[in-house]
Amino acid sequence: MIQITAKLASKLKSCNSVCVLTGAGISAESGVPTFRGPEGLWSKFKPEELANVQAFLANPALVWEWYRYRKTLLKNVSPNPAHIALVKMEKHFKDFTLVTQNVDNLHARAGSHKVLCLHGNIDKNYCMTCAKDFNDANLAQTTVPKCDCGGLVRPGVVWFGESLPTQTFEEAESAARRSQLFLCIGTSAVVYPAASLPLIAKECGSYVVEINPEVTELSAIADESIFEKAGVALPQLVDIIPKN
Repeated sequence: MIQITAKLASKLKSCNSVCVLTGAGISAESGVPTFRGPEGLWSKFKPEELANVQAFLANPALVWEWYRYRKTLLKNVSPNPAHIALVKMEKHFKDFTLVTQNVDNLHARAGSHKVLCLHGNIDKNYCMTCAKDFNDANLAQTTVPKCDCGGLVRPGVVWFGESLPTQTFEEAESAARRSQLFLCIGTSAVVYPAASLPLIAKECGSYVVEINPEVTELSAIADESIFEKAGVALPQLVDIIPKN
């Protein structure tokens, strides 16, 4: 059992506005390899060869081969208790926003409705020329899929050197500013601009709680840290929330 402070329990019982930021750690509990650490995907592939526009244009077949591997891998994993707990949490607060740095779509698959995907969604794809959207089902099954207009179709994720989708980040920033409770879950809090969200929330008076098995750069400024896996901690926090 985790230790839940009286202050956090009070926030869970009384606040109206909650913003949550999730990172790779919450997906790792489902068996999704992370991009960092010795067992991560980055230890098997060089990111500069795969995850930027220049690399894609130079060798789209190689990039698509890797993304098809990732898409297949993700079809074989399922949401974990942390994802399910956030679905339950969403139902209890009038203003609840879930912001994720993950592209795996596990939050939506678990049943969360208000999800802001800062780095895109690996289940989506789009044409680089005309911006037409393609899901995996209607994507041409060729080595390098192309749009009817002749443009290259690419995965709908944010690559190195690209900006986050402006409207999505603005919505996330607004949710952080108005939040009374901000939960930062399973993220190292070093990748900006996403890492600025808990700082913005704290500056605006939100109670910032970090949930992570290890100390991060956020630990020093968070109002409190719960050093535990999300799948263990979040269900216990949900149990604190009054049932409607």
